[in-house]
Amino acid sequence: MNRIDQLFQTKKAAILNIYFTAGFPNLQDTPLLIETLAQAGADMIEIGMPYSDPLADGETIQQSGMIALQNGMTLDLLFEQVHTARQKTQIPLILMGYFNQVMQYGEEKFFKKCQEVGIDGLILPDLPLNVYEVSYRKMIETNNLRMTFLITPQTEPARVRKADTLSNGFLYMVSSAAITGAKLGISTIQLDYFQRIQKMKLKSPRLIGFGISNRATFETACEYANGAIIGSAFIKALSKSKDIVKTTHEFVEMVRPAVVIH
Repeated sequence: MNRIDQLFQTKKAAILNIYFTAGFPNLQDTPLLIETLAQAGADMIEIGMPYSDPLADGETIQQSGMIALQNGMTLDLLFEQVHTARQKTQIPLILMGYFNQVMQYGEEKFFKKCQEVGIDGLILPDLPLNVYEVSYRKMIETNNLRMTFLITPQTEPARVRKADTLSNGFLYMVSSAAITGAKLGISTIQLDYFQRIQKMKLKSPRLIGFGISNRATFETACEYANGAIIGSAFIKALSKSKDIVKTTHEFVEMVRPAVVIH
């Protein structure tokens, strides 16, 4: 069974998905971060494929991507690192990046490689729903990969339902129309959006991302979805760290609610 499916079957709430950029802070840190996040209590890990033109990423993640590319990170090396990490953990792993990267690598080759090394799902924000459905859905599903699509507060209800229908991993609820980045809190406008989506009774599990940065925002997100995704705040913690293992454990402990919601 796909590990993402297994996770959502066994855990319905308070799912913590942590994002980091492959090859950051140092080129060879990826396997150690995967293993440490799993040990620290993350439920799922989203690995950013560094890219030279990251349209949806805020300054923090852009900067980490630039450093990773300067360090020498490539997709081939990333696949090797994931394969290494898979020897030590079965935590669900998702690759997040841009479809241009997949095309440059070769679509069929990319999806097959993901399956070979133990990737469970993909998030490709620039892959249109209709292009996925017509041209790539079968190829991705054949390789036992789960696809996650994004919705925002501005997404029309019909498109929300389409994204829900096509997503077979989870639905990524972008908390605001802004680029990624840690925010101080969650606004009333965002809460209205969370409630609106909640009332639609969608089929897919939902995780809220963009602006989730600490225990308070994580707990709030968990009231309206199955869990949340934290990226920029973790990248910032890593960028200041002298011991990424210690920092990772402290970060997850800081975020995870004292009482896990079931």
